[in-house]
Amino acid sequence: MKNLLKIIIFSGLLLISNSLVLAETGTPAQDITLKVNGVTYPLSATEIAGWHIEKNDLVINTRYNSEIENINICKYAKSIVCQLLFSAKDASHIQKLSSFSLDKSAIAKFIDDLSRQTNQAPVDGKLTMDNGKVSVFSLSQKGLELDKEKSVALLYNFVVQKNPATSLELPFAQKDPEISTDGTSNLKITELLGEGHSNFHGSPKNRIFNINVATKRFNGVLIKPGEDFSFVKTLGEVDGEHGYLPELVIKNNITEPEFGGGICQVSTTAFRAAIYSGLQITARRNHVYPVSYYNPQGMDATVYIPKPDLTFLNNTPSYILIQTEIIGTELIFRFFGTGDGRKINVIGPTITERNSDGSMKATFTQKVFDANGNSIREDVFNSNYDSPNKYPHPGSVLTQKPDDWSKKEWKKYLESH
Repeated sequence: MKNLLKIIIFSGLLLISNSLVLAETGTPAQDITLKVNGVTYPLSATEIAGWHIEKNDLVINTRYNSEIENINICKYAKSIVCQLLFSAKDASHIQKLSSFSLDKSAIAKFIDDLSRQTNQAPVDGKLTMDNGKVSVFSLSQKGLELDKEKSVALLYNFVVQKNPATSLELPFAQKDPEISTDGTSNLKITELLGEGHSNFHGSPKNRIFNINVATKRFNGVLIKPGEDFSFVKTLGEVDGEHGYLPELVIKNNITEPEFGGGICQVSTTAFRAAIYSGLQITARRNHVYPVSYYNPQGMDATVYIPKPDLTFLNNTPSYILIQTEIIGTELIFRFFGTGDGRKINVIGPTITERNSDGSMKATFTQKVFDANGNSIREDVFNSNYDSPNKYPHPGSVLTQKPDDWSKKEWKKYLESH
């Protein structure tokens, strides 16, 4: 028993807790500043203090006299050793010790939150065709990504070691854009591959507004060789915060106002440009019922976030540059790139069935030949349109604010009608 006593008694203290007591790490006496690529982010001492975990332990300290005797200490400690060694005289020598440890997971969460402020996605350059040559109208920008693992380790050591410095530089990496405007001369964009047209004559002003907003998203966009281009991905978010107004869309078996109504005019025109450029269409869906804006019927492409999407493959030798233009009520998409001598023959569209309720069927064929006249691909696009009578219009003007609209969005809607 004496040998056991020697093992567990150290400097007059008998540790009752089953857990190890860590030394107090302490907290900086002042706020510190984090730096990422020259940008500063303040970090307060109060926030750092919140990363510390306090642990309390009861010990028998013969040099300490407590005002209140504790005869239940062994029940607290749940220790057989305590029950064997504890005596009545020890009851007045129970001392509470507090220690602090640094919660690394709390630091990791802080760095993760900080990365959302610091990280910047790279921005591709946007180009235009000027007198048959490619020129830049929007420069590319490098992205930035915080090295979260190294940042957590640096900040943890900074606090634990009580570094007297008032600032800490966090590591990051730069991300190159896929399309750098420094290398535009290597893109080999030399000629017009094909173009698509549509006319939105008779559209209400909100629809016209949305068509203009969405069209600008695609002007100057580059499609990499071999890329399966996604219209929805390039379009991005569609809501009031991204500049769109409410207008009629076909949704949930009715035609109702929603932000971005009219964007299908843009996807339809892009679809036609891809067809006449001889590109391979990998995903396309026609509208549920025929819409006059998309005449001739059978060559439309509906989109909605996130599905359905319009996708097509750049199977040309080089990058494709998209150029858009609106002349009056005519929307034009032009695809520029490097010609490989292919020839495109589009047959149709043809209405194969027309019914008294407005439902119809249509078809067209895209034939692509190589420079020697050999067939590369022949794709048939069939469209089956339902009767418009099955999708009632609630009216183009709302009289009551929808539940999921903010007051700001509702005010903007009223001002535009």
